[in-house]
Amino acid sequence: MAPREGAGRRGPGIALGAGVLLAAWALGALSAHGAAEGRPDVVVPRLVDVTASSGITFRHISGPVDHKRYLFETKGGGIGALDYDNDGWMDLYVAQGSTLERVREGRNPHGVLLRNRGDWTFEDVTEQAGLTRGAWGMGVSAADVDNDGFVDIYLTNLGPNILYRNDGDGTFTDVSEASGVADPRWSASAPFGDYDGDGRLDLFVANYLDVGPDTLPAESERCRYRGVPCACGPIGLRGAADTLYRQKADGTFVEVTSEAGILHRKYFGLGAVWGDVDDDGALDPFVTNDSTPNELYVNQGEGRFTENGFLSGLAVGGMGAEQASMGVDLADFDNDGRLDAYCTHFAADHSTLYRNEGSLLFKDVTAPARIQAMEYPFVSWGTRLVDLNHDGWKDLFHANGHVYPFMEDQPFGDETFRQPHSLYLNLHGGTFLDASALAGPDLQKPALGRGVAFADFDNDGDIDIAVANMNGTPQLFRNDLSSGHHWVTFRTVGRESNRDGIGARITVTTGELRQVWEIKRTVAIYSCSDPRAHFGLGNVDRVESVRVRWPSGKVQEFRDVTADRHYVIDETDGLSEVAPPREASARAAR
Repeated sequence: MAPREGAGRRGPGIALGAGVLLAAWALGALSAHGAAEGRPDVVVPRLVDVTASSGITFRHISGPVDHKRYLFETKGGGIGALDYDNDGWMDLYVAQGSTLERVREGRNPHGVLLRNRGDWTFEDVTEQAGLTRGAWGMGVSAADVDNDGFVDIYLTNLGPNILYRNDGDGTFTDVSEASGVADPRWSASAPFGDYDGDGRLDLFVANYLDVGPDTLPAESERCRYRGVPCACGPIGLRGAADTLYRQKADGTFVEVTSEAGILHRKYFGLGAVWGDVDDDGALDPFVTNDSTPNELYVNQGEGRFTENGFLSGLAVGGMGAEQASMGVDLADFDNDGRLDAYCTHFAADHSTLYRNEGSLLFKDVTAPARIQAMEYPFVSWGTRLVDLNHDGWKDLFHANGHVYPFMEDQPFGDETFRQPHSLYLNLHGGTFLDASALAGPDLQKPALGRGVAFADFDNDGDIDIAVANMNGTPQLFRNDLSSGHHWVTFRTVGRESNRDGIGARITVTTGELRQVWEIKRTVAIYSCSDPRAHFGLGNVDRVESVRVRWPSGKVQEFRDVTADRHYVIDETDGLSEVAPPREASARAAR
């Protein structure tokens, strides 16, 4: 997060610069069938904020509401989608922050576990679940760490991180110290992935700064944003090196950062995600760093990595400058079979879309994709490339929100404190449409967005969105898609591979369209999402082939798969349809 002077501007939902021609026909309301006016071939999902009726009353704390003296008071926190009780409905965990006063008095609050009732309402089950250890929380990561069939929770904090083991009866046990992953630093994102192919999940922790409530940075009048005094950092403060943990056969973890070739750079890590960027069957971690170069660690096998950020083109933007990278995803936006990258950034800059050219080379294609000019007023955080309108092409969503409360009363043009979120629809030819103003009025409500979880909360086949807001209540957006387009989802169950199937690559073929989805849970920034692979199919109601390449190397292929169904792919037993959970779907209950 680095202040930068000068920028173009975009008001809520209005594209400028490279997107002006699109804006001329895109602005306005939705048509009755959900298509963009002037472009009936572009189906726009309607995102409806259902928070008020959901029963979610949690409110996030992150220092004082009206001023932020220190950088850690501005960062907010994450949110996670996970089915903790295996009832078929995606639940929510929301990280909780704190204040200096609470830290010093030993009364840090804790986050909340919200059980999905299946009717778009949620109940707080935190106390019953035993998730009550207080901390200044940052991120939420989830995975079946011990391969027992129940998802565990890992929380990154401003201080020691916490691993909760799911006991399988609705309760959790704190195993942080015993497991060896209680990293004491200021950690941000922490994805699980099996980098060595032994069937056990390992852990990469992106750490931010070597400061905290007990090691406060010096205040300085020289720290200003657009001439106004502000919290200092990250430039001028000491960064914290990232950490790689390998899981041993006994379920504990050992730090292998140095021996694995992960560099002890004191960069400012915020986002991290595993992905097989060179399609060699081995996971590579990609780390987005605030105001310092991004890092891509290429898996060389035998437990070793080589840092390839600059050589790959991912370290900096296309103009050669370091950016304030925050949220991140690796996914195939152009359906060429290779994982591309998207990184969100600070205001007066643009979020960056990198196309994977093959041979470990990436190209900044933000400008031709018509995203660049739209982004300058926004401070953008959690993000993902995911098909929100079921046309078979992955769209872009990210949460926005500034960091300086003085901008509440003193905005700089269109650069405001509270900001609307962004939605870009994939137009199939390498370009995107800014549909932020077309997806319904709720998406345009200004907020202080941070972490984002993407999940099918009502099991109706489309992706819904939950946004964690700094010093506020989360927003829960229901995707009311009425296109008639088809879809299919797959949940992977590993046997030789890790139980979640993290790292499995699924390729779906329908006619000339071939889509790729790589299984992961932790994505964006601070957050984790629905682990199911999700594919929009457009007008096609059957899938010609489904190919799965497991982390173990095993390959399965299934043909003539019926659309509009949820499936499980078991590494041993193959493909089976999933019956709807409980008796009625959430959609039927409305």
